[in-house]
Amino acid sequence: MNRERAAELIWDAWQTGKRLDGLPDDARPRDLAEGMAAQAALAALAGPVSGWKIAATTAYARQYLDVPGPLAGVMFERYRHAEGEPVPADTMTMGVAEPEFAFRLKADPGLSPSLTAVLDAVDTMVLALEMPDSRYTDHRHAGGPQLLADVACAGRFVEGRAVPGWRDLDLPRQQVVLHADGEEFSRGSGSLVLGDPRLALHWLAMELPRHGLALRPGDIVTTGTATPPCPIHAGGHVVADFGALGAVEVRFAGVG
Repeated sequence: MNRERAAELIWDAWQTGKRLDGLPDDARPRDLAEGMAAQAALAALAGPVSGWKIAATTAYARQYLDVPGPLAGVMFERYRHAEGEPVPADTMTMGVAEPEFAFRLKADPGLSPSLTAVLDAVDTMVLALEMPDSRYTDHRHAGGPQLLADVACAGRFVEGRAVPGWRDLDLPRQQVVLHADGEEFSRGSGSLVLGDPRLALHWLAMELPRHGLALRPGDIVTTGTATPPCPIHAGGHVVADFGALGAVEVRFAGVG
């Protein structure tokens, strides 16, 4: 597989808004390892990297994407937004927003870390909204290796408020309500995210070393949607309400 060619095709699609029916045979990853190799080549073109996203942490998402387990994708600094910034509504292939629990790292937890070691490497937990996207016309049937080459459907990311005392919270039972344009769209909880968002973070810390990668100090890791995602559009307004923990919101500008 020509991972550089795969990366060039995906990055061109990302920049131009064109969509790929799939990667050509000579550039199509055949397994997850080749998908991660293509992803690394893409990061060399699009970086710097702000952290990681974990896709398919809910049973619904795994069924939707027809993958057996979660997928790891780098997130690019150029697509990270602070809460309050207008966000371009240009992630429209998927066209959704997802409320997520995210963690900022202060250290690399090391190889094959325990859950405790991973949590000790966390600086803080933040509330977040992710607007995933795909550079494929049919991301649902692209398959795990091609999805990994396309950074596991990474798109734009809004980082909200930090949550004090996150270690002691019952995140699986933490209710999350997603509102779109002033109307409640969906409800969920932290339990949808591999049972607990902290377990999703541990999964990533175990997965990355298998590909010669590692979490770094300063990385932000978003762990997967805690509710069914809502549609987005230019001029729209989305609020993720995490109850007593607070809320995070985003307003969408036009494309560009």
